Amino acid sequence: MITISFLGLDQYLVGKYSAEHTKNLADLFEADRAAINFYAPNCYFYHEGVDQTAWNTLIRVHAPKQYAPLEEKVAKYLLETTAEIAINVAVEFCYYDQKARHELLNDDYPRFITEANAVHVHDEEGEDESEELFEGDIFAGIEGKDE
Repeated sequence: MITISFLGLDQYLVGKYSAEHTKNLADLFEADRAAINFYAPNCYFYHEGVDQTAWNTLIRVHAPKQYAPLEEKVAKYLLETTAEIAINVAVEFCYYDQKARHELLNDDYPRFITEANAVHVHDEEGEDESEELFEGDIFAGIEGKDE
């Protein structure tokens, strides 16, 4: 499992980045796409009390030791492809022994949620979400309301 974490970058941008770059990163790592995952916490990056989010971004690549020889290629790719969504970017690699990873995968469910197997929840009352917003005076008729 290779986890690529983005600190100081909007999580929705990272989601889009993930959709666009997972295949290329898997190719660079010489790994299956299922091995590549992204982590985008809702966080801020600060320097001397000033918000640096999207101005300074730290990418951390957490991967098994076997991927260390590919570090330069991956770092170059990450730096080049994030140039349009972040101003200053740093990439750090953290490696672990594959023997130190333990997981439990539930065979009753697909390994990943995709557009094809995602469950879409509908409003219980059957209301159409595309209804126009009420733009009137919701306080009309309430006693003591300023006229």
